[in-house]
Parts: sequence; C-alpha cells; structure tokens
Amino acid sequence: MLAVKRPATFQLKTDTLIMATDNKITTIDNGQGQSLSIVGDSYRILISGEQTGGSYAVIDMLVPPGGGPGPHAHKHFQEMFYVVDGEIEFKMEGAKHLAKKGSFVNIPLGGAVHCFKNTTDKLAHLLCTVVPAGLDSFFQEIGKPIKIGTFLPPPILSIEELVKLKAVAEKHGQVLYPPDFLD
Repeated sequence: MLAVKRPATFQLKTDTLIMATDNKITTIDNGQGQSLSIVGDSYRILISGEQTGGSYAVIDMLVPPGGGPGPHAHKHFQEMFYVVDGEIEFKMEGAKHLAKKGSFVNIPLGGAVHCFKNTTDKLAHLLCTVVPAGLDSFFQEIGKPIKIGTFLPPPILSIEELVKLKAVAEKHGQVLYPPDFLD
C-alpha cells in the first residue's frame, strides 16, 4: 500500500475552512466571512479573489425554497458546485439536472447559459468555487450585507434598476438573460 504523507501545514477541522494561498494559510471559521443577500439567497464569501490573487474564490450558498439566480453566463471563468445538502435543479442550454446532496456540477469555461433553482420546500446548501475569481466581486457590488444565514426577500427591480444591474454584471464578465430564457 502506498502511504500518502500530508504536508505539516495541512489541517482539517469540521467548523473551519483552511486553505493555502501565497504560502500563507488562510482560515475561515464557522460564522466568519462576508455574508450577502443575493436574489433572496444567503451567500457567504469564504475566500475572495482579493485573498487569492484573483486565482479563485469560494462561496458558501444557502438557497431557500424557490431561490436561485436567473439565467446567466460568464465565459471567462469556470464555476463548480458541490451540493452539501438539499436538492437544486440546474438548467443549461438544452439540459436540466436535479443535483442532490453529494452531487458535483461543473459549468465550464466558454459562456454556457445556466441557472439553478431550489424547487423543493427545504433549504439547499451549495459550495461554489469559481476559477479564476470574479463572481465574488460581482456579488460584493450587488449584494446587501446580512448576518450569516439571514434571508431577505428577493428584490423587485424597476426597469432602471435592471438596466443598472445588467451594466454591473457586464463589468464583472456576466451576461444576464430573461427569466424564461431556458424554458
């Protein structure tokens, strides 16, 4: 049997995320990280692009029943989701997939239009990694700061607010589509 020795700096705790960046270890304890309300969901930025030199970001997402973003695309970064708990319906051009606890979903580079929605009556919990970073800064610009695990109702946006949101999205490499685009 081949034994794998872990570096002395590697540590794993159930209530702490530990990651190495630029030869430094960054720890984010349970209850830490910037928490934002995005489209009625509760997103906590565990590690931002600012902390990783733009190489990646990790976002802890709590998606209530009926929650999730509308159709969007981003061709310059890859987005990966791990379903920690619950179920999420992912829609992509020409495809639909129900991702359950333990599922992994990869949205590749190239700009595939996609969205996800919690179609159940229970909270869903996702871990999202973005390579390179960028989605985190978009969320920081559009999100409303909240306490971790807090949920605000999804905003109802005026035409002027939608135009502004679209411009901010484009500034961050996002393209937003109408809610029924993937139906």
